[in-house]
Amino acid sequence: MIQGAGSNVGKSVVVAGLARAFNARGLRVAPFKPQNMSNNAAVTVDGGEIGRAQALQARAAGRDPVVDMNPVLLKPETDTGAQVIVQGQRVATLKARDYAQAKPRLLGPVLESFRRLAGSCDLVVVEGAGSPAEINLRAGDIANMGFAEAADVPVLLVGDIDRGGVIAQLVGTHAVLPAEDRDRIVGFAVNKFRGDVTLFDEGLREITERTGWASIGVLPWFPDAWRLPAEDVMDIRSFEGDGFKVAVPRLNRIANFDDLDPLSSEPGVSVEIIEADRPLPGDADLVLIPGSKSTIADLKHFRAQGWDIDLAAHLRRGGHVLGICGGYQMLGREIIDADGLEGPAGSTRGLGHLDIVTRMQPEKRLSLTDAVYLPTGDPVTGYEIHLGETEGPDCARPWLQVAGRPMGASSADGRVLGCYLHGLFASDAFRTAYLKGLGGAPSGMDYGAMVDTTLDDLAGHLEAHMDLDTLLSLARPVR
Repeated sequence: MIQGAGSNVGKSVVVAGLARAFNARGLRVAPFKPQNMSNNAAVTVDGGEIGRAQALQARAAGRDPVVDMNPVLLKPETDTGAQVIVQGQRVATLKARDYAQAKPRLLGPVLESFRRLAGSCDLVVVEGAGSPAEINLRAGDIANMGFAEAADVPVLLVGDIDRGGVIAQLVGTHAVLPAEDRDRIVGFAVNKFRGDVTLFDEGLREITERTGWASIGVLPWFPDAWRLPAEDVMDIRSFEGDGFKVAVPRLNRIANFDDLDPLSSEPGVSVEIIEADRPLPGDADLVLIPGSKSTIADLKHFRAQGWDIDLAAHLRRGGHVLGICGGYQMLGREIIDADGLEGPAGSTRGLGHLDIVTRMQPEKRLSLTDAVYLPTGDPVTGYEIHLGETEGPDCARPWLQVAGRPMGASSADGRVLGCYLHGLFASDAFRTAYLKGLGGAPSGMDYGAMVDTTLDDLAGHLEAHMDLDTLLSLARPVR
């Protein structure tokens, strides 16, 4: 189990690299994360949803993603509450305090998924969440040491030297952990080192002497990590390319923003993330409104920034707009939430750039979807994950087709499009045709091959700088 001495130390990337490295050695590998918190979810082949990082790790391991890889997924809806997904399906929406009380009851499904997954492979690489040093959360824990204890899994602790204070991270974790948790840690690794690694030799000795843990390696900075799909909203950043500019307003509850990854990888495309209190840029060619976990609240946030005024000006200048999922719903005339699924029951006025109306419904649609881009006939592969059904006159101008049924809506002039299909830009032919249609100059790259090449390079990086033989020898049989 890979645990971190803090959040965002690179656990997800390390697990992906280990999965690819051990898979390359001929082992059947599976990733596992007991509990994840993310609004960037992936739809699985068995009809549920898991964190996007576990889907990437499954790809690294050469496996299809399944719900057992992430049995508990928390999807924040407010600052104090989240939707709770257990083994791929929504079971409740709970406040943080209520979830803390419910958490111990989830250990059973977590262990069930872990053991079922372990039965299908030679090696499970487990990712923790946050840090085990958050000892105030230890009671009832299922994400870090609570799971490790219940499943008898050895732990590798990873620290992040790039943010500074890595010795304090690791030694401090040793100091605050209770003895039984401390003894479960079989080694440590230092991640994101820049410069001459030998300059940290004395630091390694200090950590080892103060903790008794063995060093499994120091990982230099992996510069191509940005090429891998990001899961954490904090990892979203602007990418400067040449020519075609895509402006993306950062919504408070932005969800499933993996739509941006293939665009960011295009050398001829500049993706600019627009933070709150900044206007949408006047020179944008395309404004892309992404998905949202709380569409109505994010629509209010959109208006509070004045982005509704900026968007209208963008269209007057001849610009283009694309709304995906929640962004699609925002572009309509009205969002009706009769059951109060996203707050007080009632209706909310939309941005009005598409003549459509969305009605929120309690049943969530989850599906892997193959479609056709109607203007060119190019295939599109993606996934749907949303509440609500949308209809209206502009739906009579669909631009996608799924199993013979139309999908999406277009404005009369064709400059505003919306749909429910996430992940569509990973389809190379569609991405090329769409960008060309808007005056861009796509590179023709194979996005999937680029991700796989990056995973191969990451595996080689870990092979070169971590003692993977020792790490593998420390693994234990599942009990």
